[in-house]
Amino acid sequence: MVVRHGSDKGKAGVGVPLEPFLHQVGGHLSVLRYDAYTVCKPLISQEQKFYESLPLAMRRFTPQYKGTITVHLRRDSRGHLGLVANPLKENLEPFQVSPESRAVALWQTLQQTTSSEGSPCPLAQMAHSLKESAAKALLRSDCHLSTQASPLVESADGSQVERKGFNPWGLHCHQAHLSRLCSQYPEDKRHRFLLLENVVSQYKQPCILDLKMGTRQHGDDASEEKKARHMKKCAQSTSACLGVRICGMQVYQTDKKSFLCKDKYYGRKLSVEGFRQALSQFLHDGIRLRTELLEPILRRLQALLTVIRSQSSYRFYSSSLLIIYDGEPPQTAPAPQTTQGSTSGSTSGDPAKVDVRMIDFAHTTYKGSWNERTTYEGPDPGYIFGLENLIGILRDIQEGE
Repeated sequence: MVVRHGSDKGKAGVGVPLEPFLHQVGGHLSVLRYDAYTVCKPLISQEQKFYESLPLAMRRFTPQYKGTITVHLRRDSRGHLGLVANPLKENLEPFQVSPESRAVALWQTLQQTTSSEGSPCPLAQMAHSLKESAAKALLRSDCHLSTQASPLVESADGSQVERKGFNPWGLHCHQAHLSRLCSQYPEDKRHRFLLLENVVSQYKQPCILDLKMGTRQHGDDASEEKKARHMKKCAQSTSACLGVRICGMQVYQTDKKSFLCKDKYYGRKLSVEGFRQALSQFLHDGIRLRTELLEPILRRLQALLTVIRSQSSYRFYSSSLLIIYDGEPPQTAPAPQTTQGSTSGSTSGDPAKVDVRMIDFAHTTYKGSWNERTTYEGPDPGYIFGLENLIGILRDIQEGE
């Protein structure tokens, strides 16, 4: 159905209820599903300016920027708090919302962030409710929903692997975000969000690898305490020696019909050899290594490397790189089709549908950005270092080393 758009006044019954984005694998800000093709996230002015001044050469490697919306808290008839979006005047074109969005009302009990004792609403209880009533509608797949939705726990050697029908990291971020909003702002406070392309909308079983790029993660405006904290994380992880570390991933396992998930805490513990093994695991469907994915992924990464080398003054501090492919078994996948006018960065003509996208630009700086405390010359050496190492490791995997 098409949701009726209203003004910014937030009248009852007007607006778009926001749903947790179930394919968020990393980050700390909550990413929400606006419609099947659009996600939204809290607006940070530096990131908005980046998207609005994005060099043409980089657009195929970033989500399409769709504008901004205002978001506010609203209580439903049961008294549960939810987030509702009201498009601004410049964003009044119709957005499609899936018919199963009513099922997400169950998620809104998750958004009642405190119980009578003030403790967070347990995710396991919510997952159990969803399994009984709305898992298929929420996931838009035939994955079963595990009744256990505890935080991801996985050791660096790959033991104690949890397999799930969905990745709980997005729910973790969403619950934390709702808690902050409830504790820091009045209910009628309006919050600005960015509208961005849902880069996994075309995938049936999106396999996603979130990589934190570069040897430095703190922005120029970071406090001394934050700077020291981020430098320690880099020094103790593969960020220092490789210029890249894993911040999260989900891989569809065809034998289990569920996702294998890892979070940022797993990624921080990996050695260089562990990082190599994790990349192989990302390309493994539980039955075999998807070797046909390597060449199209490498082509995309090499093309991105060429673009980054040509961008003077940009420093992509704390940004991430997503590598995406479809976990749908190749033997059952429909023949690939080219969508006319698509803004997707997928490589057309490839036997496997893959994508590579840069995300998270809250700390990106460049000549002409709002924060010019420091102006850099030339391309970003840390980002290039990470890309070169990533390409080299994937080539080793391709060659069977």
